[in-house]
Amino acid sequence: MKKYKLTTNLGLKIIAFIFAAFLWFIVVNLDNPVGSSTFRDIPVQIVNDDIITSAGEVYQVEGNQTVTVVVYATREVRQKLTSSDIVATADIKQIDSTGRLVPIEVTINGFSRENITAEAIPRNLTIQREKSGKKTLSLTVNTEGITTADGYMLGDVSVSPEQVTITGAESALAQIDRAEAQVDADGIREDSELFADLVLYDENGNPQNQTQITNNLGEQGLIVSVEVLKVKSIPIVFNVTGAPAEGYKYTGCVSTPESIQVCGKSGALDAVDQIEVPASVIDINGVSESMEMTVDITPYLPEGVRLVEERAGNVTVTVKIEQEGTLTIDFLVSSIKINNLAENLQVSYEPDAEITFRFTGDEAQLEKLDISNAVSVDLENYTEPGTYDIPVRVNLPAGISLDGQVSVRLTLGEKAAEDDPNAQDER
Repeated sequence: MKKYKLTTNLGLKIIAFIFAAFLWFIVVNLDNPVGSSTFRDIPVQIVNDDIITSAGEVYQVEGNQTVTVVVYATREVRQKLTSSDIVATADIKQIDSTGRLVPIEVTINGFSRENITAEAIPRNLTIQREKSGKKTLSLTVNTEGITTADGYMLGDVSVSPEQVTITGAESALAQIDRAEAQVDADGIREDSELFADLVLYDENGNPQNQTQITNNLGEQGLIVSVEVLKVKSIPIVFNVTGAPAEGYKYTGCVSTPESIQVCGKSGALDAVDQIEVPASVIDINGVSESMEMTVDITPYLPEGVRLVEERAGNVTVTVKIEQEGTLTIDFLVSSIKINNLAENLQVSYEPDAEITFRFTGDEAQLEKLDISNAVSVDLENYTEPGTYDIPVRVNLPAGISLDGQVSVRLTLGEKAAEDDPNAQDER
């Protein structure tokens, strides 16, 4: 048998090998070519920044802290690659001599054995360094975001801690004028502790960006303690001391307002039905005419109860003193009976409007006088729209008379047209 040597036709074999390798390279690249893929908005992680902070400085990134990454790899690799596989880092140790430019290095996780390269655009992260400072501010509470349930109101509000220390660039701290605890709550009806957000403002009241500012609040943050009080409207009762002049009588006190809004804890407030002003405050001894005075009711509030409006404590009191045999009555216009109103007219008047009657007669009869259903007006002669002063009639028992003629001002207007009940059927 004839034997063949490996070196036989060696040149031809070498040419065949080179051609086969070239052909394999062409086939591989046609089937799985190398190309590039672009990934945008890749965040840049800054490492070893303690080099700056340990020197008593802070830094901030100029522009966006993201880059565009171009990856060069085979099609098969690029099809598997996602943004989460790409890590861009800026190592402060590599900062240049200007102290501003930090090179960005890109690594691809999970593809270490693949022929893959990547570059960042831009290649450097630009930072601005500045001396660090601290500032301590007292905290106030913004309660605009808190609403209580109907019948309740906010009482005392406090924040813990009462101060906050902020750290950051001196230029940023110089812009900050005050600190506020901002809290939101809806429809609360009991004392509460609420988490609050820290908001920093400049001297013009504009909120400041806190991205480059740190504080000492820790994980607990700000806690706002809110007191919730029950609200109640209660009447004011006045007592008097002494006796008026001979031939005169005391007929009562009228105050403006007649009742007042107070607040307190439910237990204290539920036990209060009225505010009673002691007789020692109003002395009518020897008085022969009505008098008006201002009384501060604040000292007479029960313990645990206070005014909703602190300035509402001063109340105007009219003390009524009349001659014996006379009686003055303030009567609501809304209680007047309207007779003979034209069908095309309607009546209007000022809300809570009153008219005043002065009666004379036997004292015993005056004490029993009730005119609640005895006052009327006759509109028979008022057939056109307009405002009129109309005489008032009072049906009085024998022995009592009205002192003078009393008129009431009423406005008569056209009655609004009513829909025809048959209009729907006609359509």
